[in-house]
Amino acid sequence: MGDREISYTEVADGCHAYLQGDGGWGWSNAGLVVGDGVSLLVDTLFDLRLTEAMLDAMRDQTRAAPIGTVVNTHANGDHCYGNAVVGDAEIIATTATATEMSDVPPALLAALNDDDGAVGELFRSFFGEFEFDGIEQRLPDRTFDGRIELDVGGRAVELIEVGPAHTAGDAIAVVPDAGVVYTGDILFIGGTPIVWAGPLSNWVAACDLMLGMDVDTVVPGHGPVTDKTGVIAVRDYLSFVDREATARHADGMDAFDAARDIASQIGASEDFSQLGEFGRITVNVEAVYRQLDPQHQSPDVVEQFRRMARIERGDGASARA
Repeated sequence: MGDREISYTEVADGCHAYLQGDGGWGWSNAGLVVGDGVSLLVDTLFDLRLTEAMLDAMRDQTRAAPIGTVVNTHANGDHCYGNAVVGDAEIIATTATATEMSDVPPALLAALNDDDGAVGELFRSFFGEFEFDGIEQRLPDRTFDGRIELDVGGRAVELIEVGPAHTAGDAIAVVPDAGVVYTGDILFIGGTPIVWAGPLSNWVAACDLMLGMDVDTVVPGHGPVTDKTGVIAVRDYLSFVDREATARHADGMDAFDAARDIASQIGASEDFSQLGEFGRITVNVEAVYRQLDPQHQSPDVVEQFRRMARIERGDGASARA
């Protein structure tokens, strides 16, 4: 973890947030909802070492209220690879998330990081601080579609499926009695949202759903705790990308050329120029193009990471010049 700032704080009555620094690649957040004699964990972390450190930080609460349930908000490894160390807690996720988890097992990222060629160098630049070797993936014990309500020691926690958006099966966890929502990667605060699945309209609808809720505290999947202003900022970014990519698709522009063009526009924008990981625009434009044209073929994941790195280096684009 090095010098990365890790914090664990109570954000509302019995609702806690575990935050990993600026929330860059792989540095995700998690949450703990404490009820009477039992608690619920929202997400695990990217490797076993990080997850064990988080569980140690939560001991003051979980000693009296052991974790009985773990909710995985989606299938990305930085929100579920730590499942192996949560003991006999029941793990819950959407059906789509449970299916998607098998697509990128920890062994695959371990192999990519260990590659001794250009691919390994590329992936270590994103994920070199994490330890994927030896992780045995634990999949959900229980799945749901739509909405379900859980009882956590007398407290209601509502799980709402809002995907496909960031991934195929995103869910958020709402604690009504505390006015708290744990969003998973439906919110990146300070970093650029990345649309692996889409459509962007679903993600915008998820933001609108949260804006209509009686919540004061919003715990994102990455970045600092926020409120509804953070939700609005993410919605505005996604709406901007959808609009700009759609216009370039209509003009017949290649998707990567469109991404580089929009990256330049973002670099000059007062609203979005300070977002980290701005190279994710290339993945986001691909999502728009696939929605507009079901025959559009996006490049494989290795090429997508190459393109993100190229945009952030400024290769062929003037963003952040």
